[in-house]
Amino acid sequence: MSLNAATTGDGERVYTDRTQVERGSEGPFYVVFADADGASRWGFRCGNCGSFDTAMDTMGRIQCTECSNFRKPDEWDAAHE
Repeated sequence: MSLNAATTGDGERVYTDRTQVERGSEGPFYVVFADADGASRWGFRCGNCGSFDTAMDTMGRIQCTECSNFRKPDEWDAAHE
């Protein structure tokens, strides 16, 4: 596993794995780890704008809060809409 080190806007050191990707509407979402070994998952990085400011809901929807990039949930129920 090859991880790229980066610093978040809060000054936290995190590690992006560009081989673990979730498909987004405007670009991919990359899995981010809190440690260089890739043992502690931290979140996602938006491949469209580079932001670490992303959110995931209980249905697996991922959204970047900086741009319009989003990932639809794996499964959804129309009753929840």
